[in-house]
Amino acid sequence: MTNSHEKLRMMMIIALFAALIGIFSQLIIPLPLVPITGQTLAIGLAATILGARYGTYSVILYLFIGATGVPVYAQMTGGLGKLFGPTGGFLFSFVISAFIIGFILEKTRFNISMAFVANIVGMIINLTIGTIWLKLFASLTWEAAFLGGFAPFIIGGIIKAFLAAWIGILIRSRLESAKMLPKKATIS
Repeated sequence: MTNSHEKLRMMMIIALFAALIGIFSQLIIPLPLVPITGQTLAIGLAATILGARYGTYSVILYLFIGATGVPVYAQMTGGLGKLFGPTGGFLFSFVISAFIIGFILEKTRFNISMAFVANIVGMIINLTIGTIWLKLFASLTWEAAFLGGFAPFIIGGIIKAFLAAWIGILIRSRLESAKMLPKKATIS
């Protein structure tokens, strides 16, 4: 397959994953400050399946689509106000989380145990940045920010990290077998 076909295929896959993140964002368990959503599972899947570069591109595209006002963020919201509001840190941290998850996998190996570790690291990054942002933008105490933005998400985050690792590695191996991922899907 030619290089231009490979680029087009990857652009379509990136767009597909951006759409999946938007769909998973609508899977919600409401909480007072920050809802539990399927976003982090979708971010983990994108990074586990696509690696650092393409997984990060899919997250950036998702954030850009939402920033333009398309209601792809949790609870069918969008716009710059959401990005720069109290929960914006969770959204921005998705870029870092996706890159780090993919980077860890590319520097070690794509298997379920390493994907689980990488997704746990991504979860910690997401919750830490999101909680710090929540504290600053919502004028909360550190305790209130931790109790509203970190603690309620630990158990669910572990479960989502496992699911992203298990499902992500399964899908990635099938895409590799079908030659749907580029030969050089890793960073150098």
